[in-house]
Order: sequence, then structure tokens, then C-alpha cells
Amino acid sequence: MDHILFFHHLLREGHLGCLHLVAVGNSAAVNIDIQGSEFLLSNPWEDDVDLEALVNDMNASLESLYSACSMQSDTVPLLQNGQHARSQPRASGPPRSIQPQVSPRQRVQRSQPVHILAVRRLQEEDQQFRTSSLPAIPNPFPELCGPGSPPVLTPGSLPPSQAAAKQDVKVFSEDGTSKVVEILADMTARDLCQLLVYKSHCVDDNSWTLVEHHPHLGLERCLEDHELVVQVESTMASESKFLFRKNYAKYEFFKNPMNFFPEQMVTWCQQSNGSQTQLLQNFLNSSSCPEIQGFLHVKELGKKSWKKLYVCLRRSGLYCSTKGTSKEPRHLQLLADLEDSNIFSLIAGRKQYNAPTDHGLCIKPNKVRNETKELRLLCAEDEQTRTCWMTAFRLLKYGMLLYQNYRIPQQRKALLSPFSTPVRSVSENSLVAMDFSGQTGRVIENPAEAQSAALEEGHAWRKRSTRMNILGSQSPLHPSTLSTVIHRTQHWFHGRISREESHRIIKQQGLVDGLFLLRDSQSNPKAFVLTLCHHQKIKNFQILPCEDDGQTFFSLDDGNTKFSDLIQLVDFYQLNKGVLPCKLKHHCIRVAL
Repeated sequence: MDHILFFHHLLREGHLGCLHLVAVGNSAAVNIDIQGSEFLLSNPWEDDVDLEALVNDMNASLESLYSACSMQSDTVPLLQNGQHARSQPRASGPPRSIQPQVSPRQRVQRSQPVHILAVRRLQEEDQQFRTSSLPAIPNPFPELCGPGSPPVLTPGSLPPSQAAAKQDVKVFSEDGTSKVVEILADMTARDLCQLLVYKSHCVDDNSWTLVEHHPHLGLERCLEDHELVVQVESTMASESKFLFRKNYAKYEFFKNPMNFFPEQMVTWCQQSNGSQTQLLQNFLNSSSCPEIQGFLHVKELGKKSWKKLYVCLRRSGLYCSTKGTSKEPRHLQLLADLEDSNIFSLIAGRKQYNAPTDHGLCIKPNKVRNETKELRLLCAEDEQTRTCWMTAFRLLKYGMLLYQNYRIPQQRKALLSPFSTPVRSVSENSLVAMDFSGQTGRVIENPAEAQSAALEEGHAWRKRSTRMNILGSQSPLHPSTLSTVIHRTQHWFHGRISREESHRIIKQQGLVDGLFLLRDSQSNPKAFVLTLCHHQKIKNFQILPCEDDGQTFFSLDDGNTKFSDLIQLVDFYQLNKGVLPCKLKHHCIRVAL
């Protein structure tokens, strides 16, 4: 063991060049190469070896060779046969060594020497990389390195790193609160929305969007998920700002393409079979030439007057016909280009631009900041027509890129582990009625039985609250406080807002089926109103209070279905359509940043 520690010490100090273990019969031999001098020990584990003489002889050899070794490089290249390449020929004289008598029959074939890099050199290189700003990176192509090049990429060989530019962006919410976020120059709108969702502790259901809002122009639009936030902000005026808002209708076209465009609005350059796949391909394929056509009110540039013209939208731009509905090239006049422009919604078109309807849209060039003279203002007859024109503009401008933005969240959801938390909101989960009256729960598939179970649960809640009243409670379960307070903690309740304000919120967050909110009634102080979107139309349903056995309940159908509070009412109509045109699916939400 002492011999092994001794050789280990020589290896650490970098004095040993090569070390061989040679089997000789039942014994062993150690062949040592100390910078050109060789020593052969036959079975160093035997007790008859003069260790003191061996050490003295090695020390003498090391002292004589140390000065010569220090002038050479620590790393010596190897030839193909494994021997060291020497700058000077080896001395012809016999090497200094201690060789015991070995019989001819015990002569064996030596193994090829393996070069051992000095540990000192490794420690110096390691210290050099630790003090540098870059970590030690292994060279993936060591065979291309020269004899003097280390097998590790040095900091000087790497390109200088450029610090990513950062910028502060201020984002506002619907309630007027704001947050300043530091973002990178290459951050997209989707990335910023996910960052705001994380900071505001919201549920990421892929419906959040960033809105470009121009109050002085009365315009706003939802940024596409791939757009760079810093680049968009560079085209905005000082009065403009970003809004953080829900938009459930951003990709509604890809979910229901067949029911989106009226048949008379679309003309195809090639024959279409009318299927859903063919419809998507015609819009996304850059070689196809779909045309969106119809009548729109167009505001003349520099004037306050509006004209109703036959308009045609193509990949090359927006055109109007100067002769009826003719689409001949000589009768078409270019209104706006799609390349360097974006389409916006008019916030208050009637008041600011004297628009004939409330369904206005605008094609705004990116170079325009505060001027209204270069804005191409248009106006549709209804909300569905405006949505079709704006969606067609986005499809023709971005094409397949827009479809990829729609598919990315779905692909990420498919890659999630089944044990991970779902990224959908509670209102979008598949809710089912359950019966827990027995030892094990079961799913209630019969709608009539589900409605009966909901009524029974409501009566059970009433009995529990009545029992607490008998005991003399002034607890939160008291009916007078329960029905008027508990729903105010929900995101779908928006308090005392007007009918017009509720309609505006529904339009902003997307005209999709099942989008709803609850608010206080303006005509009846004790009643509430359910505002619901169905087929891109907004409807209002009054929720009236009713008395039964001294308790207050709420009902949408004149007392046929009664609920002890609004939370039970919303939960029930998320499962059952009832008297409503559709189930409650998405709720309008306002988040404070």
C-alpha cells in the first residue's frame, strides 16, 4: 500500500509520464517512465524490495531531469503508435534503473504507454475557466484541434455576448389599474399575456389578449399572438396604451368555419366542395384567391360624408367598385393596402366620426399616429358582418401564421402530463351532475333527474339555514345576508352597471355562444339581470326574487326553478340550458393588475 501511495504522489506532482502494469507469471511488475527514464519493479508488493534505495535513486533522477522538463510543454503530442514525440532523440546510453534479475522465460511483451496529462496543467486550466465570465464548454470536435489547443473552448474563442435589450411597458386593465412590466425586445404578445396571467394570479385558458387602444382616434384592436410588443409600441402615439383583456372570439373562425361567412360574401377562384377542410385550406393557402364582397359604408378621405359602396377584399388590398357591383379591373378602385396596415374596431363611431351605425371598422396604416386624414373608415350594417370583414382581413394578411397561433396552445395542452393542473377555466370544464346520497357517487345522466337533484340540494340548503336561524344565529348563512352578499365575490358579477355597459363588455370579450355576466337590475332594486350572448346577439334575462315559506329564492322562469342564491343559479345553468337559448359557458371577467 505504501508503494501505491508513493506512485500516486508522483502522479499528482506531474513527474510520472507513463505507468504500466505488466503481469509476469504469478507476480506483477510495474514499469515507470519518469520523463524519459525507465524503472522496472518486479512485484513491488514483495517484502524483499529495498524501498529506501529505490526512493533515493528516483529523487536523484528527478532532480537531474526537472530543469529539462520545465523547458518543455506540459502536453506532448502522441504518434500513431502511442509513443511520445520527442524534440530530441533519446540518449543511447543505458537508462538509470534498478532491475532485478529476470529469467529469459519470464520476459513478456510490454503494453503500449498511455500518456498521462499533468495534473498541474489541468488545475491551471480549471482555475482559468472559473475566473472567466463564461463556463467551460467541451469542444465537440477535439480531433480538429491542434497540438497546442486544449479540448475545451476558451472564452476568447467564443463570439462576444450581446446583452438583450430590455424595455418597460405599461399595461392597463379594464378597471383602470396598471402595471409596468420589463420585457425583452423579442417578447411576443402571447408571452406578455402569460407573464401578466402569472403576475395577476389568473387562470391561463389561452383567451387572454393584449389590446392596442387609441383613445384619441377611437380605435382598438387585439394584437396577434406572434406580434412583437416593442415593435407595435414604436408605432403608437403617446396617448395610446395597451389593455389586458379576455377575447374568446379570437380564433372562433377555426372552431366553426362553416357557420362564419355567409355564402353570398365569399367568392372562390376555384371550385370548392364546401367542406370544412376545404374552406380552411382556401383561406390559408397563399396560392388561392378568395374574395370577400359586400356593401359597406365608406367615409371619404378628408370629408365627413359617408357613401354606401360595393367593396371587395383580396390579398392585394381592399377595393371598391365605381359602377354598381361590377368587379371588372377598370371599375375597381384601391381603398387600402393590407401589407403595412392593421384593422381596428371603432369604439364610438357615431359620436366621433358621425358613422351611420355602431358597427364601424378602420384600416389604419402603421405610419399614422395622430392624423385621421389617412384612416380608411368603414361601417357595416350589423355586428356579424363587421366580424366577418375583420376576420377575413386577418386571414388574408397572416394566413398560415394565424392558424399556427391557434394550434400552439392546443399542442401544449396535449403534451401536458395527465397529473398536471389543467389550464382551462372552471366555466369551460366538463361539468356533470353528481349524486352523493349513497356510499359512492354517480353521474346523473338524466336531465330531469339532474334538475330534481338541484332542487333537492336547494331545499337542503334552506333547511340548514333555517336550522341555524332557530338556534339564534346571526351567521353568514342567514338568508337575508347570504342572497345579497355571496354572489358579489364572483368574477361573473359586475355590480351596478348599465345595459349599454354590459353589452360593451360582451362585445369586447368576444361574441361567442355562452358568454355571460350578471349585474344589478336598474328597474328593480331587488332583481338581477343575466346578460347572455347567443348567435352573436346579446340578450338579457331578468332574475326575480320570490318568497317561499318565509325564505327568499331567485328564479329565471317565474318560480318554476328556484335557487337560494345566484351561485347555485349559475352552476345549474352551466349544466342545463333550461329556458335559456344555450348553456352558460364563458363569463366576462375584469382583472386588477
